[in-house]
Amino acid sequence: MQSVEAKFNRNSLLLALRRYSSAVSDMEQTILLPSLLRDVPSDEVWDSEAAEESCRCRDLYGNYLMLKAIRNTVESGLVPLDDPKTKNSTVLSKTLEPLLDTDPEALFRFHLKGLFSVMSELTKKTQNLTGKYMDIIGAAN
Repeated sequence: MQSVEAKFNRNSLLLALRRYSSAVSDMEQTILLPSLLRDVPSDEVWDSEAAEESCRCRDLYGNYLMLKAIRNTVESGLVPLDDPKTKNSTVLSKTLEPLLDTDPEALFRFHLKGLFSVMSELTKKTQNLTGKYMDIIGAAN
């Protein structure tokens, strides 16, 4: 029987999504007291002030909640229509409108490359958060 990773090409979108989901599951199993992350400043640099305000990413607890919420969205495939984060994407979509007139395959590849990049970055952030929690509780990695 093949392993899940052997079943998919290592650059497969499904594998990238599974890696992220697995990293979040590991984070949840490791972080038994998420409240210990409250008020612990995050050294992560976020690209937008709006992102910081909307997801409370100023502390590790906010990061923890955000990473879990993203995993739930990835796994369910459902994005709430009244989500304030989707309002920020409206501004972004207006700046990307010229791309809509391009070749659909090129547009697909553009978005796929972006999705791979985001999923890889989220997986790293999840693993880093788990490591920081281990440091807080004084456990060896």
